[in-house]
Amino acid sequence: MSTYINTEIKPFTATAYHNGKFVQVSDADLKGKWSVVFFYPADFTFVCPTELGDLADNYAEFQKLGVEIYSVSTDTHFTHKAWHDTSDTIKKIQYPMIGDPTGAITRNFGVMIEEAGLADRGTFVIDPEGKIQIVEINAGGIGRDALELLRKVKAAQYVASHPGEVCPAKWKEGEATLAPSLDLVGKI
Repeated sequence: MSTYINTEIKPFTATAYHNGKFVQVSDADLKGKWSVVFFYPADFTFVCPTELGDLADNYAEFQKLGVEIYSVSTDTHFTHKAWHDTSDTIKKIQYPMIGDPTGAITRNFGVMIEEAGLADRGTFVIDPEGKIQIVEINAGGIGRDALELLRKVKAAQYVASHPGEVCPAKWKEGEATLAPSLDLVGKI
């Protein structure tokens, strides 16, 4: 697998279920702001609703940072609506739920499990220029943590707005960063 870091997202158009409506979403919608594209295997499953519910519970914090979340599975937008209408956990979702029944978007991001027709648990943080800054792919049985993703987004935003600085391991907003220099080599 080649790296996706700093590559521009590929063009796409899809239908999403969002706030009670079916809406069109494209790669253009992800540009001009920070975005998280959050792939998951399937609606009406087990680990997936825990992840999507966790994102829903923390959605306001992402919004405060100017970040939009897009969840994507190879289900249709109709299936997303049915799941939203029947699950107390999924009813909390206010971000767009993109349907990708052809798998085109899932393949564009390199997370298609071809033999199953489902997406891996892939998380992509995209900067306002449409370039991927963070990639995380988990095995099917390993759920993700919205607060850890939020921390990573804050670090990506900090580094983008502070050239010459980097965020060390476990960095949290307001903590010290590093300015890489020859003086630091061998001192950390």
